[in-house]
Amino acid sequence: MRVLLSTYGSRGDVEPLVGLVVRLRELGAEVRVCAPPDEDFAERLAGVGVPMVPAEGCDALVATGAMPAAAGALSVAEKLGIRSVSVTFQQLTLPSPHRRPLAYPGRAFPPDVTDNRVLWDLDAQSIDALFGEVLDTNRASIGLPPVDNVRDYVIGDRPWLATDPTLDPWQETPDLDVVQTGAWILTDDRPLPAELEAFLDAGTPPVFVGFGSMPLHAATDAAEVAIEAIRAQGRRALVGRGWADLALIDDVDDCFVVGEVNQQALFGRVAAVVHHGGAGTTTTATRAGAPQVVVPQAADQPYWAGRVADLGIGAAHDGPVPTVESLSAALTAALTPETGARAAAVAGTIRTDGAAVAATLLLDTIARTADRS
Repeated sequence: MRVLLSTYGSRGDVEPLVGLVVRLRELGAEVRVCAPPDEDFAERLAGVGVPMVPAEGCDALVATGAMPAAAGALSVAEKLGIRSVSVTFQQLTLPSPHRRPLAYPGRAFPPDVTDNRVLWDLDAQSIDALFGEVLDTNRASIGLPPVDNVRDYVIGDRPWLATDPTLDPWQETPDLDVVQTGAWILTDDRPLPAELEAFLDAGTPPVFVGFGSMPLHAATDAAEVAIEAIRAQGRRALVGRGWADLALIDDVDDCFVVGEVNQQALFGRVAAVVHHGGAGTTTTATRAGAPQVVVPQAADQPYWAGRVADLGIGAAHDGPVPTVESLSAALTAALTPETGARAAAVAGTIRTDGAAVAATLLLDTIARTADRS
């Protein structure tokens, strides 16, 4: 069987596909990935032996990532008559009466509207206004009819939610048949760099701070604030460079900076993780049992910050721009023995078989479809 995995977005949209790629190949599938032309993404996928190219002649397509890109990929699958599955790595794009939708930038919801179902109808209208015309123009160019509702077209009748049920519990809704597979995680066996190992061994566990693929507006200030707040707790600091290009603020040996690194191995050896609240980072830190301070920057990140706080495994910072005082207060809460014990307990509930579950389900679905044809 041949499967194409399609995505568009940041590292958090690509990394889960690596786990699914490996599990699909273990089951005998041939896999290709269509993803943004980023050198780091290509290198990560090449590390598991998968070329990052578009492909024809596939038996199924898995569509993830930004909604307009997923809509385009699903349209191609529709044109070619290929079985397709829509997958999201956070549930906030799935209509639910239990919560509000996220508002798109510049398209705030009316402040007097509080009914969640009405807000989801407005969400669909907003998505149509943003993406409907260009999608239908491109669909017409390959002989496909227009789409009445872009969001519902992308989500489909039975979307998959590739998140952990403990960290991200889905509340059933009669309008949507959601399949929650668990997060797609690939065990990372890469060793930590020798210099990092030496830093970790040289003292007490440090506090890691990094904001992944978030290009912060004031990166220098963010590093200074974080390091000063960590030092105020009597802790050493480990700074993740990330897209914000965070750097050390002096040459004192209680701080160390690191680039791309095996976070699965690292987060089990730190006192806490200060991060932006991406789905992947949140899941990795939770699985490692590391207390967290989430400083959400955009999109779904406030949701993950809230989940960390609700589970008692860390603190949610109020707003995207921390001060030394506000970050120190959040760290004080995260570094208590009670929070550490809770983080260790929750770590044991995080599933590690999500990618295997998804791979088996996908190939079984393809087989059943082939038997009926």
